[in-house]
Amino acid sequence: MSSLPGLGSHTLAAVPASAQQVVLAVGGGKTSSDATVQLFTRVPGGWQSAAPAWPAHNALHGWTDEHYASDLKSPIGVYNLTDAGGLLPDPGTKLHYTQSSHFTINGTGFRDEPLAGSYDYVIAINYNRAPGTSPMDPTMPMGAGRGGGIWLHVDHGGPTHACVSVPKDDMKQLLLTLDPALHPVIVMGDGASLAR
Repeated sequence: MSSLPGLGSHTLAAVPASAQQVVLAVGGGKTSSDATVQLFTRVPGGWQSAAPAWPAHNALHGWTDEHYASDLKSPIGVYNLTDAGGLLPDPGTKLHYTQSSHFTINGTGFRDEPLAGSYDYVIAINYNRAPGTSPMDPTMPMGAGRGGGIWLHVDHGGPTHACVSVPKDDMKQLLLTLDPALHPVIVMGDGASLAR
């Protein structure tokens, strides 16, 4: 039982008091595409780890405080998690889940790794999107120039365009654990930025 590890007062202040679940995504550095993701649950007096830290990836060029479309950086911040989906059937999540063949992805990533299966499961990160809609919804309240379609999704073994990716079994665990009644959020960024 403790505070959320590595978070400074500025970042902690952005975590809503209503949030009872936090997905903490910490990048290896401002320009690194390697990260770890860990799930925490609020308990009396602080926070408790609900799962071990998982290896993860973020955007090719690391992290930014002001994300723009195609900058190949992941946005630093605290974002609600309300909606999920994927190519595969709902595994039993309490989040609103949209199954669709539109979650199919092919081709290769930045390290020539196959992308197939990356969207088997996704959780929409509520950066520049309309909550309560499918992760595929194109609505971008801040405008298309600020980027969108940023998700937690299945890791393909390399950097993303802006998303955060974790191994498939861990994505499934997140889907089975996150509960909209507990107002889950993701806190994401490089370690130095989150320590502010």
